Amino acid sequence: MRCATLVLAAALGAACGGETEAAPPRARADRLVAVDELCATRGAAAPGARVTAPTMRAVALGTSGDRAALEFVYRGDTDDRRAFASGPARRQLGLKLRAADGCNLVYVMWRLDPAPMLDVSVKRNPGARDHAACGANGYTKVRPTQRARVPALVAGARHELRAAIAGDVLTAWIDDVVAWRGTLPASARRLAGPTGLRSDNLAFDLVRFAAARSHRVTTETCRATVGD
Repeated sequence: MRCATLVLAAALGAACGGETEAAPPRARADRLVAVDELCATRGAAAPGARVTAPTMRAVALGTSGDRAALEFVYRGDTDDRRAFASGPARRQLGLKLRAADGCNLVYVMWRLDPAPMLDVSVKRNPGARDHAACGANGYTKVRPTQRARVPALVAGARHELRAAIAGDVLTAWIDDVVAWRGTLPASARRLAGPTGLRSDNLAFDLVRFAAARSHRVTTETCRATVGD
């Protein structure tokens, strides 16, 4: 695994046209989320289990929304495919940050179509909380100030996608190498919620999900949702 990481680091550094930037030391507040702390609102997701549903959404109740890490083993496409409300089916998996609800959050997604890439967007729909109220509206795509080539996913390969927000800057790492960095719009400052996961039309083993603990008292409950 270390050799693969070094090869990836070299490739990402070359894509940026400079030296590879290593990830900073992991925050001590990050922790492995236990199985009973991961709330699957669509499909099924639990650390140590395989995700096979074409649509999976989950949140880690009681976590802070600014830092999260997903470690997984890619297994290929799901047997069934599901199109988006906004268009054709897309293959992706990634992190949800500051996930107030399904209408207001930050996405950090590892997309396979039309080519491997990291896509960061803010979904903001004030006053709306579920798909029936906001649908696929309210997305703002965030342009990176720094990015690197994202590797293609190969069946059986193990990777980690990690992201952190510091001030207005979001940084994402793939296997401990900076792959994306950019400044979030001011609307993201008003978002508050836990971290979570999202996947579409991809099967994978969820090896580990880590996030920072929240120091706020929460009344969040686990509820199933519909829509995207």
